[in-house]
Amino acid sequence: MRTAFVRRTVLTASAVSLAVLATACGSSEGKKEDAKPSAGAATSAAPAAKAKTDAELAGLLVAQADLPQHVVKPATPAEAAAGAGATSDKPECLPLVKAQSMAPVGSAGGTARTKAVAKPKEPAADASPEEKLKAAMDALGGTATAVTLSSYDGKGAEEAFALLKSAGTACAGGYTGTQDGEALKIQKVAPGAAVTAGDEALAYTVVGDADGEKLSMELVVVRKGNALATFSAVSLTGTAEQPKAVVDAQVKKLG
Repeated sequence: MRTAFVRRTVLTASAVSLAVLATACGSSEGKKEDAKPSAGAATSAAPAAKAKTDAELAGLLVAQADLPQHVVKPATPAEAAAGAGATSDKPECLPLVKAQSMAPVGSAGGTARTKAVAKPKEPAADASPEEKLKAAMDALGGTATAVTLSSYDGKGAEEAFALLKSAGTACAGGYTGTQDGEALKIQKVAPGAAVTAGDEALAYTVVGDADGEKLSMELVVVRKGNALATFSAVSLTGTAEQPKAVVDAQVKKLG
C-alpha cells in the first residue's frame, strides 16, 4: 500500500489541480613588530547559532505570492504528526524517510511545513470537451512538493545534512519506510539533477514500488546557515519533476 504521506500528497495534488481547472572570508592583521594584541584582536569565537522557533520559521516559508505558477497550501496537523512517527527497516535510512515525511532530521529547535502544487495549463475558453478532458488529465500529473524548514542550535543543521548525505550512499540499494502503519518499499536511491543553492545542497531520485507500480520521487535538501530545507516531490503519474522553482523561491526567502 502507498504510505500515508504519498497518498495524502497525491490526493492534495489532484484536488488542487482540479480546483484550479474549475475556476479556470578571511580577515587580515597589520604587522607591527612590538605591537600587543588589541582588545578587538583578542575577541572570542562567535556565539553558537540559535535555532528559530516554529513561528519564526513559518514566516520564512514560501507563500502564494512567491510561487504564482503554483498553488500553495499549508500542511495539516495530521501530516506533521504522521511524519513524526515515521520509521525505517534500516536505521541508517531513517533520515531519508523523515525528509520524505515532512519531519525534521536530527534535533531541530523549530519546524515549519507547507505544500506547493504546480498549476496546470488552463484550457482555452473555446476548448472542446475533449480538450478540456485532456487538460484535466494533464493537471492530475502536476508535481506536488512538500516543503519542510527546520532550524537548529549550533552545528545541528550541518550534522543533519551530513546524515542525509551519508544515507543517500548507504541506502542506494533500497529500504522500507513506514508511516501510519503503511509501508512503502523503496527500490533504489540515485543522485538527482545537481542543485546549486544555499551553503550546501544535495538531490536524490527515489524510486519506490507503490501497489505494484513504479513511483519516482524527487528529494532535494538545502542547508542555509543553521536552517535545513527539504523538498519532497511526487506526482499522480508516478514520475515527479525536480521542483526547481519551489527550491529557488524558498532558498531566496531564507536570505
